[in-house]
Amino acid sequence: MNRYEILILTIPEITKDEESSLENQIEKFINAHKGSIVTFDRWGKYRLSYPVRNNDYGVYFLMRFDVENDKEFLKELQTMFYVKFNDIVMRHVVTRLKKDQSLEYKKPPSLEDVPKKRISMFEKSEMKPGSPAIKKDSLEKEIEQIKLSPSKESREEVQEPKKSVDVSQDVVSQEEKPSSDQVDGLAQNEQEENKNQKLEV
Repeated sequence: MNRYEILILTIPEITKDEESSLENQIEKFINAHKGSIVTFDRWGKYRLSYPVRNNDYGVYFLMRFDVENDKEFLKELQTMFYVKFNDIVMRHVVTRLKKDQSLEYKKPPSLEDVPKKRISMFEKSEMKPGSPAIKKDSLEKEIEQIKLSPSKESREEVQEPKKSVDVSQDVVSQEEKPSSDQVDGLAQNEQEENKNQKLEV
C-alpha cells in the first residue's frame, strides 16, 4: 500500500459540522478504495500570503492515509474535491510519502493558538487558582492615588509667585533726594549769603 497526505485549505468561516462532514466523506471514499485513514489534523486558522477567493485567511487540515489503487483513486479524489467540496475547500495538495518517512511534523503556530498573557500591573504572580485577576480594593487604591497626585499644571499653580518690584517707591525716593548739582548750588548760595552778611557788618 502507498501512503499519501492531503493538505487542505478551507474557507475561514468553516463550521464544526462542515469539518466533520469533510472528514467523514473523505474517509468513506478512502475506505471504498480499500484504504484507511492514518491521521486527520486540524492545523487552525492562518493569514495567507495572498488572497484566495477574496479571503485573506484560511483554515488548514492535514490528512494522511494508505491506499492501494493509485491512478483511479487520485482522479476520483480530485473530482470529489472540485465537485462536492468546492464551496468550502479553496485549495488542496496531494503528496505521496516515502514508506520509511516519519509521520512527525512541526506545525506552524496558528492564529487560534492561545498566546502567553503578560501579567498586567494589577495582577499578582502569586494568585491562587480561581481568584480574580484584579482585586477591587487594589484597583480603588490605584485610582485614588492617581486622583490625589498633583498634575504638572497644578504643581505650577501651587508655586509661590515671583515678587513684583515696586518701582513707584524708588521713583518717589529718587525725586525726594536732591541731585549733586542741586547740592552744589545750595552750597554756593550759602557762601554768598555769608559774604553779604560780613560786608553789612
